[in-house]
Amino acid sequence: MEKKCIAPVLVLSTGRCGSTMLSDVLNTHPEVLSLSEFFASLGMKALARKRLNGEAMWKICCRHSPGLQAMLAGGKDRILYPFDSPQARFSPRNIPSILCTTLPHLTPDYEDLFDELAPVMQARPSEKLADQYLFLFDWLCGRFGRRVWVERSGGSLLLGHSLVSLFPEARVVHIYRDGRDTAISMSRHRGFKVGLALMQKLRRMGVNLFDNPRRAPSPMLALFLLRFINLEKMMQREFDLEDYGEMWSQMILSGTAYLSSLPSDRVLALRYEDVIERPRQKLRELMEFIDPGLADDIWLDEAARIPRPNPPKYVTLEPQARSRLTQACAPGLEALGYEA
Repeated sequence: MEKKCIAPVLVLSTGRCGSTMLSDVLNTHPEVLSLSEFFASLGMKALARKRLNGEAMWKICCRHSPGLQAMLAGGKDRILYPFDSPQARFSPRNIPSILCTTLPHLTPDYEDLFDELAPVMQARPSEKLADQYLFLFDWLCGRFGRRVWVERSGGSLLLGHSLVSLFPEARVVHIYRDGRDTAISMSRHRGFKVGLALMQKLRRMGVNLFDNPRRAPSPMLALFLLRFINLEKMMQREFDLEDYGEMWSQMILSGTAYLSSLPSDRVLALRYEDVIERPRQKLRELMEFIDPGLADDIWLDEAARIPRPNPPKYVTLEPQARSRLTQACAPGLEALGYEA
């Protein structure tokens, strides 16, 4: 009997909340194609076109977004490609976006996969944007013998509306973590400093990315405004921990407001702390949400070893700093049911 098709899954998050761990867990399942940081690496150009041919599609998969350029210039956050390897063909200046994390996450033969995939995508006729992505993801599923793809990009909660509109058959996993620990982790990663600097600059320009949670931020507007923003200059600014807490809280309020508009059976809320404390139980819930047939007991025994104990960091802050951070995170904490 032919196995039934499984609807794809989008993992949405603010980032720095355990979503990478989730990708690592999913990548061990023999029937799941774990697409890690695909849309995060491509940036807003990945969502800006309505229709395009294979050549244009492949250029999107290879070109750097402004955010990725800034991140590569100052560090290797979330980048799996081994630039320091003697066999590395690419440097941070010319690496194709899809090779930063997505393909190395799937196979140690990532450069061979890149070479194999390029002519396949370049030969594609003109199609709707969604159809090009579906072809790419389905091709990868076939290439690796997987039945369902799951895309997970850090910070994708803000793009939830756009991604769900692009893939209306997809279901959504929202993974989240106590905002105080999330903010601390964000403050230590250059990619989120880029995001915070960009959001504050856009706000001063009169653009609030959080003003309407039921409407996605316009990719074309964002790309237009980026022409007037010097990200490297902005990166010289220093931010307080509360700035990251406020950004996290705004992302949560906007994202959960949108997710609440979807049918409840299409959304799974996954609390990071619960995964750490009860990994086997929560991973079973995750796999049963994707498809009940994927909740294999032998796989669960192995996968449950991946989440590691991770005590909260915010409790180690000095009292005044902890109080300021808690106040900045308070709206988001309340929305998610955390005690402030």
